[in-house]
Amino acid sequence: MEFLIGGLAATSACIFTHPLEVLKIRLQLQGELKSKGKHPIVYKNSLHAAYLIAKHEGMFALQKGLVTGLWVQLIMNGSRLGCFYDFWSSRGYDTNKKTGEKMIYRSVFIAGTGGVIGHYLSNPFYLIKTHLQSESAKAIAVGYQHHYKGTWNALKDTFRKHGLNGLFRGGVAVVPRAFVASSSQLVSFLYVKDWLNKTKYFSKKPVLTVFLGSMIGGISISVMTAPFDLILIRLYNQGVDKSGKGTLYSGYFDCIKKIYTTEGFSAFYKGVGPMYFRLGPHTVLCLMFWEVYKKIYHKYCD
Repeated sequence: MEFLIGGLAATSACIFTHPLEVLKIRLQLQGELKSKGKHPIVYKNSLHAAYLIAKHEGMFALQKGLVTGLWVQLIMNGSRLGCFYDFWSSRGYDTNKKTGEKMIYRSVFIAGTGGVIGHYLSNPFYLIKTHLQSESAKAIAVGYQHHYKGTWNALKDTFRKHGLNGLFRGGVAVVPRAFVASSSQLVSFLYVKDWLNKTKYFSKKPVLTVFLGSMIGGISISVMTAPFDLILIRLYNQGVDKSGKGTLYSGYFDCIKKIYTTEGFSAFYKGVGPMYFRLGPHTVLCLMFWEVYKKIYHKYCD
């Protein structure tokens, strides 16, 4: 049941925030391995990107890869929030038994490890989601263009050509991205929420407390995760040869080196604006839905 509650909370949020991730990915792929000022600027900013996508591909293109995205959220957050974090936290593994207070290093470990497990399990869907979201009309195309007829066609085609290794391509890059993202989001959310609950004003306003805590969680995950997310997206989206090896980057550290030497340090924060506009609302909605669904479950099922 914990899996379903965590997964349902994340999929509920995804429906509202998915278009923002499409914008983020397009901006992250723009100017790939090109020096600053030496590549055409297709998308000037998030609003301009939304306008161009709607103009050239139609309004529904902003929801490209939604079905795949819902599968990602169900598997990743069902595992992360439900099966892992909620399971261990509810049994007191992240608290000091003498004082009853949360221990930050344990919270970071539990949240981060749960994030890695959840993200890795959802890797095939996350990979295909990135391909679908980056695919665009020729006039506004950035990055390598994959061409699929849909989610299941993409999964079958990738498995047929490259096997399980192809579906789990980029798995190494998942580890730092997932650990940093999950731990920064959940730990900041939980600590802020607990701190607010200790005050007289917020102790009687649970919805406002969860909202403010999740807002801080959204800021934290956006700032901390941006470089790791960009590296992951670049590794996911690159073309591959017949053996399944990437044509642009040979591995994680090669990707970091090439981005830094050609695009500069600031490139690691490409798309950080739309990243926050996506992860901020997504974090707020996901964690609020999570709290609500848990309360409903405990009210009627305990």
